[in-house]
Amino acid sequence: MGGDFAPANVVAGACLALRGAAGRFRVALVGPEDTIRAALADCARQPGGFMPPDDHYTIIHAPDVIDMHDSATAAVKTKRRSSISVGLYEHKAGTVHGFVSAGNTGAVMSAATLILGRIEGIGRPTIGALVPTPKTPCLMVDAGANVDCRPRHLLEFGIMGSIYMSSMFNIPTPRVGLLSIGEEDSKGNAQSLAALQLFRSSTLNFVGNVEGRDILTGDLDVVVCDGFVGNVILKFGESVPKFFKAKFQGFAKANLWNTAIALVARKGLRSVMKELDYQEHGGVPLLGVNGVCIIGHGKSTPRAIMNMIYRAEEVIQKSVNSHIQDSIAHTDAQA
Repeated sequence: MGGDFAPANVVAGACLALRGAAGRFRVALVGPEDTIRAALADCARQPGGFMPPDDHYTIIHAPDVIDMHDSATAAVKTKRRSSISVGLYEHKAGTVHGFVSAGNTGAVMSAATLILGRIEGIGRPTIGALVPTPKTPCLMVDAGANVDCRPRHLLEFGIMGSIYMSSMFNIPTPRVGLLSIGEEDSKGNAQSLAALQLFRSSTLNFVGNVEGRDILTGDLDVVVCDGFVGNVILKFGESVPKFFKAKFQGFAKANLWNTAIALVARKGLRSVMKELDYQEHGGVPLLGVNGVCIIGHGKSTPRAIMNMIYRAEEVIQKSVNSHIQDSIAHTDAQA
């Protein structure tokens, strides 16, 4: 029931994922049963619609709904029969192996942390956001889960981000940078200066302080910052495609010559814009909890939901959490 266009987009995305998976996994749809069944029927009626076989999905009834105005703790305090809470308890019980939601981000994060618990040795879970570059995408952590962080938390973000990129993109030793206001070790605030020393003493492939201009170069695999800075960067980045689209349309409308140029360039522009489209990655991982939790954009389309489900499947298959646990234990043993 999460997202601005739920349950239609969520159910449609699940159907797309099941059609593409061809029996690789099953999906549990959590929410008001009658509402879900109506959305499934709508999917089947659409042109080219698809109704998954009965043994490819299950419905878990959850009558409560958390909206975007509810508090972050609503899922575990006042709406314990919501799809977020019920779904996460199913994950904790092992009934399902991963959890995907486009609902209230704060509620998902709080409920996942309280219900699933944290990986041993992790002070705070983190949200990682993939940023496109000319090469492999770069993971920015934290992207908004923790607005105030201690230096140790930043180190944990770097460790978890490094493991995620190594596991998901087959990068043997991901390059990790600490976001600051200059490359020199002397630059930054008290938090980043203290964190820098922790990174220098770690076994990460740490390249040092990096600046905002370095994020898109493709020379980094992980950029570490607190959630306040990360969320500002993320939201700014979301506005860039719309800005370029508006400028391109304005250019095309100026005169006939520009219109002709725009028609020729349109295909290439679409290819570039596709890389900037959040739908391609689907959602962002919540790293550091005892489970697999993928959080999606509130405006997620069926395609985005489909890719969120595929992302969860991949994180499960590649045992990302086990690698994080081992790495944190190794770091603590060296301290």
